[in-house]
Amino acid sequence: MTGNQGIQLVDLDEDGVDRAFRADVLAGLKQAQKAIPARWLYDDAGSQLFEDITQVPEYYPTRAETEILETRGAEFAEAIGSGRAVVEFGSGSSVKTPLLLKAIDPGAYVPLDIAGDFLRASAAELSAKFPGLPVYPVEADFTRRVELPAEVADMPKLGFFSGSTIGNMVPRTAVDLLRSMRETLGTDAQLLIGMDLIKDKAVLEAAYDDAAGVTAQFNLNLLRRINRELDGTIPVEKFHHEARWNDTFARIEMHAVAEADVAFSVAGEDFAMQAGETIHTENSHKFDLRSANMLLLAGHWTPTARWTDEAGRFSVVLAKATIARAAP
Repeated sequence: MTGNQGIQLVDLDEDGVDRAFRADVLAGLKQAQKAIPARWLYDDAGSQLFEDITQVPEYYPTRAETEILETRGAEFAEAIGSGRAVVEFGSGSSVKTPLLLKAIDPGAYVPLDIAGDFLRASAAELSAKFPGLPVYPVEADFTRRVELPAEVADMPKLGFFSGSTIGNMVPRTAVDLLRSMRETLGTDAQLLIGMDLIKDKAVLEAAYDDAAGVTAQFNLNLLRRINRELDGTIPVEKFHHEARWNDTFARIEMHAVAEADVAFSVAGEDFAMQAGETIHTENSHKFDLRSANMLLLAGHWTPTARWTDEAGRFSVVLAKATIARAAP
């Protein structure tokens, strides 16, 4: 879970239905292991529920990453240097982004996001907090190479990708994203990225299945969204939320589990599930030192520094753009 994931272009049909949402849901429900991409968890209700999740006691990632940004500012400044254009992939957090900007004395701030209204609101908020800092919001799909504003063309760049959002992607997709970030930022760039760490299974599962049931509501809200937007008849009351640690893939998986045999329709197509079958809705990969390094290196970034919170739950990694080599 990472909060706003507004990276999909909205293409509505004549009835006002998001074509991509419908296509993803129908394709996912036809698979042997039913699965729906996690980005569809974040409608208005889902986004608010995620904000609520960050406040529950069990959900440590937001607090742990904020702790690092609050306490290691001087070390960031020394390792990164001043005057860089900070390019944030995803509109800035009202808490995390100011901590970084305050620490490193940047030359400009460039937030990238496809969700235009959210992007402009975040940019305006940051401009008010840092009145002397040039802010250049760019509405774009940051999963692909982005042309940055001419005003920052000659500045060294620092990419910022917080929240361990990289962990929501399967390795192939994560590597593709890291490589596109490398192309966007250029050869002399640095990247500051949040990466959640492997830890005790009970701690991980509790973080994604809190006692108050907020994460359960977040997950099941996807089924309600399908019913509302795609004329679905999913009996939501016959599903429950489950968070599972998959050790083979080093990830937490979120599933909506059918408690009984169910039959329903979505967008005019019929589906059935047996008791115990699930709809897989999200992954959150966790890392250790070696797997984090391997992922970054595959994405054309060389790790140069690493910080963790006091409890060792979460890491923030600084990497530099890897120079292409023809031989070892």
